[in-house]
Amino acid sequence: MSLKGKTVFISGGSRGIGLAIALRAARDGANVTIAAKTADPHPKLPGTIYTAAKEIVEAGGKALPVVCDIRDEIQVAEAVEKTVAEFGGIDVCVNNASAIQLTGTLATDMKRYDLMHQINTRGTFLVSKMCIPHLKLAKNPHILNLAPPLDMEAKWFKNHVAYTMAKFGMSMCTLGMSAEFAKDGIAVNSLWPLTAIDTAAVRNLLGGETVAAMSRSPEIMADAFHEIVIKPSRETTGNYFIDELVLRDAGVTDFSKYAPGATGPLAADFFVPDEAFAKTDTKVGGMVS
Repeated sequence: MSLKGKTVFISGGSRGIGLAIALRAARDGANVTIAAKTADPHPKLPGTIYTAAKEIVEAGGKALPVVCDIRDEIQVAEAVEKTVAEFGGIDVCVNNASAIQLTGTLATDMKRYDLMHQINTRGTFLVSKMCIPHLKLAKNPHILNLAPPLDMEAKWFKNHVAYTMAKFGMSMCTLGMSAEFAKDGIAVNSLWPLTAIDTAAVRNLLGGETVAAMSRSPEIMADAFHEIVIKPSRETTGNYFIDELVLRDAGVTDFSKYAPGATGPLAADFFVPDEAFAKTDTKVGGMVS
């Protein structure tokens, strides 16, 4: 199956995992909306919605760059309306936008706390809410949240409770909406990486070049995204997928292409349950957090 002619709405997406997902969809010939804030070049971060759109077109897709702060209900509604006007509907919604700060309770200022909850939990809820009326009209509708399994272990909370709460809020959208919209045939799933992914967040916040060298490329998440959203939506919902395990189920056995420069164990991502590591022979070292 292919995403040719399908329309994918992605929050964020001007760089990193979101952009990799957009380009994977574009290679199928999909229409892609990049709904993100970065209209002008950032001094420390690569890419804008317009450079992303150019790459999407070059990869074989159609692109609609939309300046959108997903904390703003009006902006999200307008981004969805522009997408439907441009492409005729929405087939896949990817909740990729996220904010992170790995600080303990006393070191977390409330402005940053609010930002994480507004973008991660509220943003995922809002973008999904606005897309769902159009997803109900699609033939194989999917919502995919880039959010972790709900592994309610204290170890995931103790060092950064504010971030974990905000990120697990995205996961709870998967839990609730998958049941709520099952009757409509809308698949709602989460996807999370087994290992660290080489993104701006890793390079700037989670260990810099050292951890980046122990990370996989965003393309592993993009390939896992593709495997999930081409599945029948009525048969594939309410899951907390892990990227490598999705691809192993699809027959992939060699993962070296996703970390060509790695010379030793990879950094394990946080929030990954122990049983997920038991299903793979991938060598992992320390945790990114």
